[in-house]
Amino acid sequence: MSLLLALALTVVPQDQTFTCTPTAVWDGDGPVWCAEGPRLRLAGIAAREMDGHCRANQPCPDATAIAARDALVELLGGARGTLATGHVRVRTASLSCRSAGPAGGSRTAAWCLLPDGRDLSCAMLRTGTVLRWDRYWRDHRCG
Repeated sequence: MSLLLALALTVVPQDQTFTCTPTAVWDGDGPVWCAEGPRLRLAGIAAREMDGHCRANQPCPDATAIAARDALVELLGGARGTLATGHVRVRTASLSCRSAGPAGGSRTAAWCLLPDGRDLSCAMLRTGTVLRWDRYWRDHRCG
């Protein structure tokens, strides 16, 4: 297995800080693919799935999955095309992230700061396209 593939399949350990340079977005809460390897799920928020449904036992926002994805894409520098997988390409400066631990599969739940210092999960809440997921939000605060 190549080193890059091994990194992509690795969940960043909880509380470890890491850098993510976003390259692609799937939906409003992730995964966000990082050039460094990790695949992020934004911590503390919930968006609709791309087929429009909400998973059982999680908050269900009124906004469509497309609206949430597009809001995240805009926060990450805007769309730069799409991949064959359906992911939207993005290009922005690196995010500074702290792992909240595993998020299912090979994804890392993470709290990330945008290049301008804004908390990405908080910025997504402000778009009105996602909801706070109290189970995972815990004592997190928006600045």
